[in-house]
Amino acid sequence: MSSHDVPPAGSHSGPAGHDPGGLPATFAGSGGELGERFTDPGMPAHIHRSTDVDPRAAKRAERQISLFFLLSILGTAGFIACYFAFDLPKGDNYRWSTLGLGGCMFVALFSVGAGAIQWAKKLMPDEEVVEERHPVASTLEDQQTVARMLRESGDEAGFLPRRKMIWGTLAGALGAASLMAIIPLKDLWTRNRSEKPEYQLAKTAWRPGIRLALDPTGEPIKAEDIPIGGVVHVLPAIYKEGTPEDQHVLDVSLNDRAKAAVLVLRLAPGQYEERADRKGWDYQGIFAYSKICTHVGCPVGLYEQTTHHLLCPCHQSTFDATRYCKVIFGPAARPLPQLAIAVDSEGYLVAQHDFTVPVGPSFWERN
Repeated sequence: MSSHDVPPAGSHSGPAGHDPGGLPATFAGSGGELGERFTDPGMPAHIHRSTDVDPRAAKRAERQISLFFLLSILGTAGFIACYFAFDLPKGDNYRWSTLGLGGCMFVALFSVGAGAIQWAKKLMPDEEVVEERHPVASTLEDQQTVARMLRESGDEAGFLPRRKMIWGTLAGALGAASLMAIIPLKDLWTRNRSEKPEYQLAKTAWRPGIRLALDPTGEPIKAEDIPIGGVVHVLPAIYKEGTPEDQHVLDVSLNDRAKAAVLVLRLAPGQYEERADRKGWDYQGIFAYSKICTHVGCPVGLYEQTTHHLLCPCHQSTFDATRYCKVIFGPAARPLPQLAIAVDSEGYLVAQHDFTVPVGPSFWERN
């Protein structure tokens, strides 16, 4: 190869169509500087919605959206009606009250969301806009232009004073929905003494002679079914209609039965204290205590067999089963209420009477 065929130092030979620096020829400008790397393809033609070009379609969409907001108002009205319609805690009213309140709340909140989505999809601006970059500093003319554009965009989006029907029904729906949070505050006060928390918590489904039944099978238990160190969860037994025991549970509501959840455990002789005022409340070391924590009502469901401690998983309140469930740790304010138990003629564990103190949270004790 002759001397004039040798590339200069620091240069590279490459395939045809490339500049000496190895860049594609299409990227190289005159003088060796880089040229434009791509061409702006632009945006595809915008497809207008029917509501953009047809005033009748826009009016029809406006009525549909307003109907959603009116349906939300009806849902709120149904919520309020269900709140006052069911006499709690009688019979099966808790179930129907919960279904009614939940269903009406769903209708009220879902309709607001559905109406807002339809508003955004059918009536709010749908144009694609490309905004070029400009220097950060804005002139007074630019500021005025932006303000004018914002006003025009607001008008196009249906803000006041346009779309008065939508705005009116939306305001009514949101205002009515707020009542679902305000109306239940009624329960914070009452004039009826029997409706106060301490009286509602003082009564459960336990009656003299009602058997202790496993939760959730409903099978009555005998003393020999519980070994030393064992613990079971029980509820009042609900007998089939027509049996003699049926007389004990005819007037028991589901709410009273739910408050009657109990933990039954068995301790060995000498492992527990004996108090004169609780004499005869247990049966051969078998104790029954309310399962509802005296802090905020969480279920006490953890039992440490070696320490004989019952623990509430919510806030770690700890109760000593060897000392009548005295509080030894955590925020609970008082021991778990004890249920006095005995055995019937067939050997089944039964309640002697209802709890002697209210079950559950102790907030009602604070004046």
